[in-house]
Amino acid sequence: MKTVKIFLVMLFAGALFSSCYEITDDRIDNAISLEELMSSYDLWYVDIHRSTGNGDVPFVSIAFTLSFYNGVMYANNNIVDVGYTGNGFGISVGRYDTFGPYLETFHDIDGRHDFEVVQLSLNEIRIYDTFQNISYVLVGYQRDEFDYDMLFYDNIEYFLQEYTAWERSAISVTGIANPFDYEHYLQFTPENNTTFYSSQDLFGTNIDNLSWNFTGNYEVFDVVGFDNLKILTLRYNVGDFEEFELTVANDQVIELFHINSGTTYEFAGRGFIQLLRAGKKSKSTLNSDVRKRTKIIRKKKKNFNA
Repeated sequence: MKTVKIFLVMLFAGALFSSCYEITDDRIDNAISLEELMSSYDLWYVDIHRSTGNGDVPFVSIAFTLSFYNGVMYANNNIVDVGYTGNGFGISVGRYDTFGPYLETFHDIDGRHDFEVVQLSLNEIRIYDTFQNISYVLVGYQRDEFDYDMLFYDNIEYFLQEYTAWERSAISVTGIANPFDYEHYLQFTPENNTTFYSSQDLFGTNIDNLSWNFTGNYEVFDVVGFDNLKILTLRYNVGDFEEFELTVANDQVIELFHINSGTTYEFAGRGFIQLLRAGKKSKSTLNSDVRKRTKIIRKKKKNFNA
């Protein structure tokens, strides 16, 4: 009888223990190990806007996506060519290991960082670096389900910074003549995500030889009711002000619809700046600061054509 009682207690305890690791509320699955969870999604999108704390882990804050497979850590540090670089995973940036709820990373440049991992939902986790006092929310996707449009438009400021210059490649036959017709090149730099330069040099000029005639501040606005449209304003230091509807044609071309004149300009990226690893890039930008992602709080505007 004693044996039966012990067996029943063990059976009940086992059932109770197991129930704590089942999917609850269709959200959290603790039945798998952290290693299995980290490798169960092709891409972990770094939702920088949901980060908390006053610290910084450079290789995380510079990345748009992270991937973890067989002890190797990958990152997409650029929007340009995302989905293609490294078969979609990006470039190899280091190693990782897991111990219980802890993710141990060894970045090629930044060195070792340990994170406590908390699963927020079936495809969301929060990684917390206690030494740096910073936590990041990562959202898991499979490569064929990833929303690349979301990536471009949610991070449009960083996309604009990934080319040394944007050269005007086309102009619509409709629209009223205006001073912006003379602008042939634009440049957006990591300087507080607000500084732009423009050049009226001849088309085809080597980008290393461009003379930046004007400078000023730019701002990107969200558009009420639209996820794939932004408003871009250019405020020149000389006092001029230009406003555009901004759309992304592909990862090398943007379209600017000049609201006042009705003219549409097409600009093509020149001089791709590949961010290899935190602190390393393929070539210099106008400003020597290394870009990293920070929270960007955008104002909202109504659609001009609404």
